[in-house]
Amino acid sequence: MVAKIVLFILRGLSWLPLPVARLFSRLLARLMVVFNATPLGVSQINLRLCYPMMSEEEIQVLSRAHMEHFAHILCETPQIWRKGYPWLVENIVSCQGMEHLQKRSDNGAGTIFLVPHHGSWEALGIWLAQLGPMTSLYEPAKHPALDSWIKSSRLRSGMSLAPTNVRGVAQLLKGLKRGANVAILPDQSPRLSGGAFSVLFGVPALTMTLTHNLIQRTGCQVLFVAAIRVKGGFEIVVQPATDDIYSADEQSSLLALNAGVESIVALAPSQYQWAYKRFRIQPDQAGEPYDAANILYPKGP
Repeated sequence: MVAKIVLFILRGLSWLPLPVARLFSRLLARLMVVFNATPLGVSQINLRLCYPMMSEEEIQVLSRAHMEHFAHILCETPQIWRKGYPWLVENIVSCQGMEHLQKRSDNGAGTIFLVPHHGSWEALGIWLAQLGPMTSLYEPAKHPALDSWIKSSRLRSGMSLAPTNVRGVAQLLKGLKRGANVAILPDQSPRLSGGAFSVLFGVPALTMTLTHNLIQRTGCQVLFVAAIRVKGGFEIVVQPATDDIYSADEQSSLLALNAGVESIVALAPSQYQWAYKRFRIQPDQAGEPYDAANILYPKGP
């Protein structure tokens, strides 16, 4: 019953004009701050970890600003799922770094687009699918009706979906070798078997090794991309990865991957997904930093 109510609300939000949806997001964000919602607390913990030089007042300001963008995800994404690429094009205000899209790998391999959880990654996925054959990993939503809505939206954009298993990785590899593109969310915590510890914002973070492995096996190009919320819609930003991401040394490659994520975040820090428990797995097994939040990271006034 709860899932059906949530789906009903999401479908209702999908009919709102973008300015109205963003206004609704701001109201929802204020409620989340007033009631000290869990995403706010998680955001503050992450910000203290990643920006240790920030004052408590700055942490409070940034975490509250993030709540607005957290709410935007809830209120904007249903529109993207329902309205698709034609609607998105009308709401793209500007693009930066498009010249990087013209470069190709010498061996004809495709491009890995690394899409951090920043701004509107759902909008970006639909935009990327228009650049050419595109494949991304997809893990079905738990609610069948919601899963059907999300899946049909992505397939309608022209994107191919690969399962999050060995078969899916083989599909990505095959696509890159024939010159197709791949979209990967690089800042999602992988399983222990699919990652290695690196550093993100100076904090140990279990980082996926998938991108490194695909690069080594295909010699493909790697670009970081983001759809940043701006007044009137979205700004698309494309940034090249540093040379180290192509290194055969896994640690060098992972450090470059995380550095690219940091570079995207720096464009608009409040729009990063700080409410995600990115550091819940730590190498010393001393327990995730979110376990005893009130003790380890006391909340400010």
